[in-house]
Amino acid sequence: RRIANSQTMAILMKAFLVDRYAKGAALRFGETSEPELRETDVMVQIHAASVNVLDAKIRDGEFKLILPYRLPLILGNDVAGIVVRVGSKVSRFKPGDEVYARPDKDRIGAFAQFIAMNEADVAMKPKNLTMEEAASIPLVALTAWQVLVERANLQKGQKVLIHAGSGGVGTIAIQLAKYLGAVVATTTSTSNVDLVKSLGADVVIDYKTQNFEEVLKDYDVVLNSLGTDTLEKSLRALKPGGKLISISGPPDPAFAKQNGSGWLLQQVMRLLSFGIRRKSKRHQVSYSFLFMTANGGQLGKITALIEAGVIKPVVDRVFRFEKANEALAYVETGRAKGKVVIALK
Repeated sequence: RRIANSQTMAILMKAFLVDRYAKGAALRFGETSEPELRETDVMVQIHAASVNVLDAKIRDGEFKLILPYRLPLILGNDVAGIVVRVGSKVSRFKPGDEVYARPDKDRIGAFAQFIAMNEADVAMKPKNLTMEEAASIPLVALTAWQVLVERANLQKGQKVLIHAGSGGVGTIAIQLAKYLGAVVATTTSTSNVDLVKSLGADVVIDYKTQNFEEVLKDYDVVLNSLGTDTLEKSLRALKPGGKLISISGPPDPAFAKQNGSGWLLQQVMRLLSFGIRRKSKRHQVSYSFLFMTANGGQLGKITALIEAGVIKPVVDRVFRFEKANEALAYVETGRAKGKVVIALK
């Protein structure tokens, strides 16, 4: 709807907002201005958004050092929808295109009716997915891609351990690693053993009955999305020269540099990761932290794999838009299989 004053006419949209950082706080459902469309942007009417653990961490204030947002902030890091307008310099998209994306970290805001994103961060939606399925893909698939393809350079015949195989990143990472020709081990709970096997896991460790670090040896790569305890135990599963890549921290100096952090923040991250970097060195393995970045080109390659049937989305539940707080609470239980999605249409 439009609100007019003497100077401008603002177009308002409904959105879920963070007014202040607070652990476990409810998002505020309200009206806010439609985002500004820059010359290289596409404006997308959102049909579906997915919920990530990252959303809860941002709301709780856990990332305020790394991601200094101005509040109030529209939450949401995954989007699928239809292009309604394009900036003057946009060449790859036109109104009517069905697209999906993980918006740039500085321009999140998928829990809303509209979002403006740089066209470089956007890809055409896979033709064989619904909007809800497509919204479940970008952040977790780009994370898996950037860990396994970009950072680990995973090769055919190598062995990779993917923690939390039934989670959002895990379900996609297992499928991608199998496509790359790796031997895939994963950890999960008893109730999800069949799910991760169906996705292609070769070795399944039920963490309720087994200790993975006592069973797995000589692995080339570990993708960690769990806490410090699991991170340190993972060193025992790697062979000398192996790579321990964590998406749940602690952040390291290389990430601080890449993120453009100032000197002080670089020292903080150096300290935070000092313990695990020292232990990694002792085990003759490398430790690195990966915070995934928006990338429409990589997402386009993922689209091709989805359309070829190599990667399939795993969606646990779909919530209506007005139930976004319930969707976030469900993700925080840690019991979701694959992804949780919010449908706007």
